[in-house]
Amino acid sequence: MAKGYWVSVYPAVSGPERLTAYEELAGPAVRAGGGRLLSRGGRVVAHEAGITQRVVLIEFDSFEQAVAAYGSEAYRKALVALPDGFERDFRIVEGVD
Repeated sequence: MAKGYWVSVYPAVSGPERLTAYEELAGPAVRAGGGRLLSRGGRVVAHEAGITQRVVLIEFDSFEQAVAAYGSEAYRKALVALPDGFERDFRIVEGVD
């Protein structure tokens, strides 16, 4: 079964410290859904049309698990805590076996 991944890119970040409330809710929601944080806001080298802003990568055991975690009640509560002014490109992608 192919793994699933959450890929988030934040093209516009105005004060990363404002993400604290979201992160406090999102972290436990992701773990409860079976997700494992692989990368969050580390170094980025962008090529072509890439963006060097904050990137978050989370791995799940399956694509279905990744989709279900996003739709969970716990993660929906975290989404409400995302502050105004944050632009985010969020995708759920299926890995290759």
